[in-house]
Amino acid sequence: MTIHWTYAFIDRPAERLPSAESFWTAVTDTRLSTRRGEFVTLLPATGTDACVKVQGVREGPGGAHLDFAVDDVDAFTASAVRAGAEVAAGHEGWTVLRSPAGQPLCAVPWHGESARPPVVRGSRLDQVCVDVPPSAYDAEVAFWTGLLAGWESSPGSRPEFHVIGPPAGLPVRVLLQRLGAERPVAAHLDLACADVAATRAGHERLGATSVATGAHWTVMRDPAGGTYCLTGRDPETGGLPARP
Repeated sequence: MTIHWTYAFIDRPAERLPSAESFWTAVTDTRLSTRRGEFVTLLPATGTDACVKVQGVREGPGGAHLDFAVDDVDAFTASAVRAGAEVAAGHEGWTVLRSPAGQPLCAVPWHGESARPPVVRGSRLDQVCVDVPPSAYDAEVAFWTGLLAGWESSPGSRPEFHVIGPPAGLPVRVLLQRLGAERPVAAHLDLACADVAATRAGHERLGATSVATGAHWTVMRDPAGGTYCLTGRDPETGGLPARP
């Protein structure tokens, strides 16, 4: 069972979708697809394939989740359940699952996507960070590592991080972050930025606001109220810059 492509979903309250769509199309240099129910795809430049979608949610503040595009949705679903997931909803041709900690993910059919979108003005949306309560962290690391067999699973640059990087060519990776206190699992988007300060200034001109600053990242809030992070990583590789 091969994962051929990944999508990062920007989940925002339905009433705030116009603000989310306007901001994220500008950030990623994309245009909106035709709407399909509560979903819309951010279409990149001709010759590359989409890897970001926006979804309106009717309850809660939203966040982010991953879709995995595969040849056999049923086989992936069975594999995920064996790894510890639960089926949250079955649809014709695709499945909504939840990780052991409760993080949503989806299995969807692969339609031949293969060409990763380019870096945009020094940054690239390339990571979904799952924020995990301490009591569930070890089980969550084991789940994602087992589910994504063939991906590179390794401790991150800090003890609270674990990175699961995809094979070459896939556009979105997974970061697991152990929270400092118990609260429900959630997820947010990360952008790899060659220059975090410059990217932050550009996003603020588009209506985002800065929330907090860490060692190698800045927490931002988009105009729809969703949080995301600008991280000091190489937009081409996703890795941290080499130390001098």
